[in-house]
Amino acid sequence: MAVGIAETGVYFPPEIETARDLSEKTGLPEDVILHKFGLRQKHVSDSSIHASDMAIFAGRSILEKIDPLDIDVIIYFGSPHKDYPVWSCAPKIQHELGAKNAYAFEMMNVSSCFPIALKVAKDMIVADHSIKSILLVGGCKESQIIDYNNERSRFMFNFADGGAAALVKRGIEKNRILGSSILTDGSFYDDVKVPAGGSVNPANTETVQNRLHYIDVKNPLDMKERLDPVSIPNFVSVVKKAVENSGYSLNDIDFLLPLHTKKSMFLQLLEQLGLREEQAIYLDEYGHMSALDPCIGLHFAEQQGMLKKGDLIVAVSAGTGYTWAATVIQWNV
Repeated sequence: MAVGIAETGVYFPPEIETARDLSEKTGLPEDVILHKFGLRQKHVSDSSIHASDMAIFAGRSILEKIDPLDIDVIIYFGSPHKDYPVWSCAPKIQHELGAKNAYAFEMMNVSSCFPIALKVAKDMIVADHSIKSILLVGGCKESQIIDYNNERSRFMFNFADGGAAALVKRGIEKNRILGSSILTDGSFYDDVKVPAGGSVNPANTETVQNRLHYIDVKNPLDMKERLDPVSIPNFVSVVKKAVENSGYSLNDIDFLLPLHTKKSMFLQLLEQLGLREEQAIYLDEYGHMSALDPCIGLHFAEQQGMLKKGDLIVAVSAGTGYTWAATVIQWNV
């Protein structure tokens, strides 16, 4: 059964932080922000816009083209840092989009979630003949949980804000969703987290005073020593298995939609996959937006005419915890 991506949409808040702004905030040289972090600028939202709002704005850009009543399911796949803790934003999104016939729920696997969400949407449509269209929506306001004075969280200084959406439909021959691959190494479960605000360390005056409500890395050197040897191999592994599950090989890949990482890792991944820089999207003017990056990359690649009929595209991402995920899309068959 053909299941494909009919439309994509994005949203970015108007406020921008440049590499120079980040240099002033962090004390890092601007050249390091530009070339090591691979970041020219990023969008950040003010106090009036939240993750759910940015997901709604991205979804609305799609629903300008179709009737909201034709949506059967809405899945929020964005950042777990939302408007409120212990709260589902999916019902708000369903209500604000006017998708009265859709049921809504959330799935969350931090930054790895878009390739997984594509697989889940496809599998739901194949398994349930009553479902014809699923709207994937995500928002990210993770710039808010960065403490720029905390050197342990340096690799997350590229966290930015935005919204993304993709409409997945039954019977779409073009932009077909093919195979996926997902790999989790749970030995990293305790390395990256917001230390306070959950049941282990509930919010109180002390947690606020000690700035424990920002994302932190427990032991950066230890995590690096364990993660560096497996990170690129695991990226390559899920990409390889996803294309093989789609009936292809690594040599057949035409375009890559990765999450935003430091530039050296991006180039290393391309080298391992035998791809050139022009065969991928690098979000150096947007930064890292949790699970949204590959969806945003797909939107820009289409918008900028970077994709051609029959291209084999791989959306690939990874999230702390640690999970690597890839899903293959065959473009405009």
